[in-house]
Amino acid sequence: MNRLVPIKTKEDIFPEYRDTPIGDLLEYHDLGRDFDSYDSAQLLVGMCMDNRKHLNIPDNFSFIIRAGGANLRYSEFKVSFAIAIGNVKHIAIIGHSNCGMVNLASKKENFIGGLVDKAGWERSFAEEHFNQFAPLFEIGNEIDFVLTEVKRLRNRYPKVTVAPMYYRVEDNRLYLIREE
Repeated sequence: MNRLVPIKTKEDIFPEYRDTPIGDLLEYHDLGRDFDSYDSAQLLVGMCMDNRKHLNIPDNFSFIIRAGGANLRYSEFKVSFAIAIGNVKHIAIIGHSNCGMVNLASKKENFIGGLVDKAGWERSFAEEHFNQFAPLFEIGNEIDFVLTEVKRLRNRYPKVTVAPMYYRVEDNRLYLIREE
């Protein structure tokens, strides 16, 4: 079963997200909806730090937290701020294709060598840094990680709607993720 649902019409948006800020995000980005004006953020977007992704959304429409793999575990105070002070009631967690946080172990030597050559670090310190932090940030695969992160955030913030999404770098489009 293909878990990715392309958004080609408004009807492709799952009913629970239609006419919400999550549906608006999908309409702006994938359907080219004309931008509305916003004085405050309508939702929080959690997405990867990857530079190949850019959302087509209006100014002031959302808070955006970018973290490797769309992993918000270490940005939770920022999530809480967006909810408590920013009044957002919707979160979109967006993973993407070809994420660098998948299989970090295979990137260990390049990571360490890069810090030595480009940052001037001692090799032993760079290796220790990788060994300490890579397990915290590595994800198995993008879709499963997004679903796990969505479940975690739903448990943490039960009154907030949290939607799993996927950004295909190959076509610059957002997809909803089926949760079955």
